Amino acid sequence: MGRVQRRVYEILERAAPDDRASKAADIGIMTLILLNVAAVTLETVQSLYRRYSTFFGAFETFSVAVFTVEYVLRLWSCTTEEKFSRPVAGRLRFAATPLAVVDLLAVLPFYLPMFLPLDLRFIRAVRLFRLFRLFKLGRYSESLRLLGVVLRARKEELIMTVFTISVLLIISSSLMYFVENDAQPQAFSSIPEAMWWGIVTLTTVGYGDVYPVTPLGKVLGAVIALLGIGMFALPAGILGSGFIEEIQRRKGRRTCPHCGREIDG
Repeated sequence: MGRVQRRVYEILERAAPDDRASKAADIGIMTLILLNVAAVTLETVQSLYRRYSTFFGAFETFSVAVFTVEYVLRLWSCTTEEKFSRPVAGRLRFAATPLAVVDLLAVLPFYLPMFLPLDLRFIRAVRLFRLFRLFKLGRYSESLRLLGVVLRARKEELIMTVFTISVLLIISSSLMYFVENDAQPQAFSSIPEAMWWGIVTLTTVGYGDVYPVTPLGKVLGAVIALLGIGMFALPAGILGSGFIEEIQRRKGRRTCPHCGREIDG
């Protein structure tokens, strides 16, 4: 039983790069996830949903069955990993990991109406949580895992950048409100209303639905637009340098051909 458990864990969670069974399982689950996202999207087209509602329902049931079996097998086999080795506490610890939570959220909306007398409008809202299946791709995509590593490594810089942009948004919207309020009381009726103009200008989208008309407002708008170009380029630069550092670090890392774990030295 222990060997079977270990093999199941290797296929689903951690396997050697040349493990064909693991690759086949990964490709199968990834394909099913993408088809689920496509189905959720197409279901919003009422003409398609009315015509193929039976197919959508059958596909949803099949998908939930597969994802449920996958989740149960992960929960069952996780005790072969040292940090999850305790039968009850280890499984609870595994279930609390971010990816396991996403796995649970991917199937939970299907089962909730069976046990709870929910309002039908709420059920429709819960069904949107099926889009959590898209996040399951993080298990099977090395690129998405790399993105997660970079985001965690650079979170301080990114948080500081978001904070700085937020401060700039508040200041620019406040200044524009005081400059343009008399000339355009409807467009710039308050600072929160002016924040729409601030967001559009700082991101350089420029919808043109709201814009300054006074000479001082135009000068201020030009300065804010130039500041926005620089500020919104910062996150891209931070993520770019983070990707380069992580890729270089991985190139210098050796892994075991059997278990895929990092080898020291």
